[in-house]
Amino acid sequence: MYGNHEDCDSSQGGRGVCPPFNGSSAHMNDELVGTWTLVSAASTTSTGERNETPYGPSPEGLLTYSGDGRVSALISFGGRKSLPFGGGTVDEQAEAFKTFLAYAGRYTLSGDKVIHHIEISSVQNYVGKDLVRSVKFQGDQIILVTPPTSVNGKIQTVELIWQRRLAGS
Repeated sequence: MYGNHEDCDSSQGGRGVCPPFNGSSAHMNDELVGTWTLVSAASTTSTGERNETPYGPSPEGLLTYSGDGRVSALISFGGRKSLPFGGGTVDEQAEAFKTFLAYAGRYTLSGDKVIHHIEISSVQNYVGKDLVRSVKFQGDQIILVTPPTSVNGKIQTVELIWQRRLAGS
């Protein structure tokens, strides 16, 4: 539906403006809708090298899928330092930016893939792009895996395990 933003008007400064959600079942999946807390993250290179802490020790994250087809994702690396009052130095600000990821947009669920259609992001290069993830449901957890991507000169996948948050928590 929004896989290539074909239903979205990009006349407003290059950003795709999507029409209101039409109730399509592509968005309605009771297993996916809700808020999820990051349990773990691990990356694996094409040579099999595994990193159990790609986001530092004890990263935190929230992932929300709404019934009207919206997604928001926040990941904070573990071990982040607080910025001093006033924002800190340029180096401290750069480190803060490098250790936090946030984006939001629409999503499409199709079989074992969920596609995040990015409308706003802390990484500007993601805006207007589709982030494809394989998704696997295991009880009250979902496992999202990125496609092989070059990161720091190595082809790798990242596996994120998310735990469903109880309503009101």
